[in-house]
Amino acid sequence: MSRQWFVRAVVGTVTALTVTGCGNAHDAPRSGHGQQTVTVFAASSLSGALEEAKHEFVKIHPGMDIRFNLGGSSTLVAQLRNGAPADLFASADEPTMDKAVQAGLTEGAVQHFAGNKLSILVQTGNPQKISGLADLNRADLTVSLCGPQVPAGRYARQALERAKVPVPGGGEELDVKQVVSRVTLGEADAGVVYATDAKSVAGKADEVAIPADHNVVVRYPASVLNTGENPAGARTFLDYLLSAEGNEILKKHGFQEPR
Repeated sequence: MSRQWFVRAVVGTVTALTVTGCGNAHDAPRSGHGQQTVTVFAASSLSGALEEAKHEFVKIHPGMDIRFNLGGSSTLVAQLRNGAPADLFASADEPTMDKAVQAGLTEGAVQHFAGNKLSILVQTGNPQKISGLADLNRADLTVSLCGPQVPAGRYARQALERAKVPVPGGGEELDVKQVVSRVTLGEADAGVVYATDAKSVAGKADEVAIPADHNVVVRYPASVLNTGENPAGARTFLDYLLSAEGNEILKKHGFQEPR
C-alpha cells in the first residue's frame, strides 16, 4: 500500500473532502463545474460564519469553490501533519497553529481574523438552575467539556481554574460542536462552549454568561498552507475574511475583533 493512497483514503474517510488532481499554484484543482477549489481546514466553532462567508465570497469570485473540513483544531493539525492536503488552516487557538508552523506546513504570515469568549450552555429553561462555573462541580449534574487537547477544552479548564472550580467529569469531546449537541439533545445538563456556539443554538438551549474575570480571550489565527494546490485561492479567501465585509459576517455570528 503506497503512502499516497493511504493518505488519500484517510482524508476521504475523516473529512469527506478528498481532493484529487494534480498541478501547482498556477494550475489549481477544479471542481466538476470548472471552478477552482480551495480546501479549508477550520475549527468547528467557525462553521456558521464560514458558510455565510463562502456564500458571499463566491458571488464576488464565481470561479472559485470553497470546501470545508471542520473539526477540533488539534484533530485538524494532526491530519495536516500526516499529509492531508489543504490550502488554508484556521485554528481556534495559537498553540495549535504553532504546531502547523513548526511542522513547516504554513506559507506566509499567520494572521488573526476573529475573537471569541466562553459561555455555559444549558438546557432550555435552565431546569438545573445553573448560574455560573461553580455550579458545574455539583454531583447531580452531567457536564460536557472538550478534551484538554482541544482549544475549547483547554480554554474551559483555564476559566475553571480562574474561578477556582475543579474540572468536572462528564466526557471529553473531540470538538465543541459535540458539546453543543450533547446539551441540546438533553444528554448533558451543561457544557462550556464558545459564546458564538451558544448564539447559534438560541431557542434550542440557553446561555449562562461567564464573567470577564473568569473568562478567557480567544483569538483565531489562520495561515495559507503549502500542502495544497491552490495557495493563491486560499490567500484570496483569507483576505476576504480579513476585509470589512468578512468582518461584518463574523460579527453577525457573534465573533469579536481579535485582541
